[in-house]
Amino acid sequence: MKRLLTLLTAAALLLGLTACGAAPQSQDAETDSGAAETRIVTDVWNREVEIPAQVESIVCLGSMAPRFAAYLDVVDMMVGAEDMDIEAMSVRYDYSPVYHDQLAQLPSVGAGGGSGENNGYPEQIIQANPDVILAGFSAEAADELQRQTGIPVVSVRYRTQAFIDEGFYETLRLFADVVGAQERCEEVLSFIDACKADLEQRTGDVPEENKPAVYTGAVTFNGRHGFPFTYVNFPPFLAVHANNVADEFLESVTGEALQTAQESGTAYVGQNGFEVDLEQILQWDPDIIFLDPSNMDLVNDEYRSNPGFFDSLRAVQEGQVYTMPSSNSAGPNITYLLINAYYAGIVLYPDRFADVDIREKGGEIMEAMLGQDFFDQMEAGGLYYGTITIGE
Repeated sequence: MKRLLTLLTAAALLLGLTACGAAPQSQDAETDSGAAETRIVTDVWNREVEIPAQVESIVCLGSMAPRFAAYLDVVDMMVGAEDMDIEAMSVRYDYSPVYHDQLAQLPSVGAGGGSGENNGYPEQIIQANPDVILAGFSAEAADELQRQTGIPVVSVRYRTQAFIDEGFYETLRLFADVVGAQERCEEVLSFIDACKADLEQRTGDVPEENKPAVYTGAVTFNGRHGFPFTYVNFPPFLAVHANNVADEFLESVTGEALQTAQESGTAYVGQNGFEVDLEQILQWDPDIIFLDPSNMDLVNDEYRSNPGFFDSLRAVQEGQVYTMPSSNSAGPNITYLLINAYYAGIVLYPDRFADVDIREKGGEIMEAMLGQDFFDQMEAGGLYYGTITIGE
């Protein structure tokens, strides 16, 4: 009798796991309570994914997905979180200061990060049993996780191209459609529109001859880099029509990205970070330099090895070196992109931004995007604004 009970219990458990891992039901599928209503959404890779008509629980994995949930104020729908969001609060992710305590209470369902690969934990996800998985994955990785779990996976993969381009609007609306947060989505996008219009009104008519030559170095792009690593189509500069000296390489850098995209069929155009020769920077001799404060240890090491190069730059001599906190970490922090754009405007066109206090404007942006002003935490965490001295 005992053995029979054991066998029956094992069979019941197996049936339960099979049900959790089953493929999403179609609109005609029957359940004990009647027809299961579903609908089809098309994700960023044009994958048609069948999801419940009304989604009540989600898991967010990979680049941008947890961030989108935070912007749309649907973190309460999450039934699992990634290790990087559970382990510690980090200002590198703009949503972390606001939502870390809440995310830390959820079970782990993935490693986290922005590679686009499948780094979810299938067994843990099955146990969490979300209605839908929203993932910043490649098409192949999304298909793989859907096969592993039997749970619909909608890819919301997005990488910065230009300054908060149409791709961001489309992807946020896709996420909002899945979770039923369309009204909040339009509030967020309307706020972004207002910021972009304000920046355009302030800088759109600046004559070319009145624009200082500007360089951004030590940018964080697929990892940390030193002074010679820069960016074409740098989003904060695009927002204020800055004269980015590196944009003379725009055609070659973006042309290479375009070729990669065409050859792979999946890569994004707009991967615009690259390393430039020190001699080229000397030729540019920019009026103003911005550096990522998180990478200043690398820059200071470079200074100690070659102080003559840095000391010969006019911007260094005249104290025109400023911080530009990284906005990228597992995808772009849209909050930081907006703040950085305003800071670039304050530095480059002080007369046109005389009424803008970066602390006040930063808090306003944070409250609109994430519901809370955490500007002081951001700066305390190393993402701060101000002048910087190379070599200290």
